[in-house]
Amino acid sequence: MPNLIDIRRRIRSVKNTQQITKAMKMVAAAKLRRAQDQILSTRPYALEIRRVIGNVASRGEDIQHPLLEVREEGRDLLIVVSGDKGLAGSFNANVLRRSSERLGESEGTDLLLLGKKGADFFRRRELPTRASYSSLFSGVKYEDAKAIAKDIVEAFSRREYRAVKVVYNQFKSMLTQELTEEQLLPIQPTQEIDDGGARAYQFEPAPSVVLGELLPRYVTFQIYRILLESQAAEHAARMGAMDAATKNASEMIEKLTLQYNRARQAAITTELIEVVSGANALAG
Repeated sequence: MPNLIDIRRRIRSVKNTQQITKAMKMVAAAKLRRAQDQILSTRPYALEIRRVIGNVASRGEDIQHPLLEVREEGRDLLIVVSGDKGLAGSFNANVLRRSSERLGESEGTDLLLLGKKGADFFRRRELPTRASYSSLFSGVKYEDAKAIAKDIVEAFSRREYRAVKVVYNQFKSMLTQELTEEQLLPIQPTQEIDDGGARAYQFEPAPSVVLGELLPRYVTFQIYRILLESQAAEHAARMGAMDAATKNASEMIEKLTLQYNRARQAAITTELIEVVSGANALAG
């Protein structure tokens, strides 16, 4: 028969854990609201700069730029965007699993690790790593994205890499985070046409000069957007995981309470039987 003291101790422990998961859920929800506002404010700019690049690239003749150059040979750079902390369900595991699959499919790939979990995971595997960044998601800053993008742009311009790809979790909603793969470099501009037709641009200076200014900024802002997407997705995943943990704790408390009541009733019954048996023995 289970010991009543042990059951009480387990119930108390689960209740303490439940309080922690509730608090973590509330913290994640508050951070998610701020991160969601940042995402919603950056997406229009990301869409507009992509449209401008597409129109400039499609209207300019014989435009050549290192960031647009398609190469057949060379090494690849895989950017892995993970979180700095755990307790977020499958958020980190999905990114690390997909990144490992891509590394297994191709040889000659360097890693650029954004997030502590990814850095810790791949450090043990001794894979070629260009750089790793931790503590990015305590507060995503544009300056950090600018420094990362500058390193990538310079390396690609020096023809160190054939392509630069990124794996991250994209924020869709509070309940959905989509594992996403994107090619960051070379940039593949696509002309988007509105209902009223393509936009007309007059270039001063020349289109090649305009693109020379726009393309590095585009890469920087894409890195910044990806960091924000991953940050919001991590908060949403952690909020969902803590909500599930809180519900599981409630179910466990109910089961342990039922088990405690049954054990307590059995102990009382046993004591009553012993008392009655003793009284009968004395009476006989």
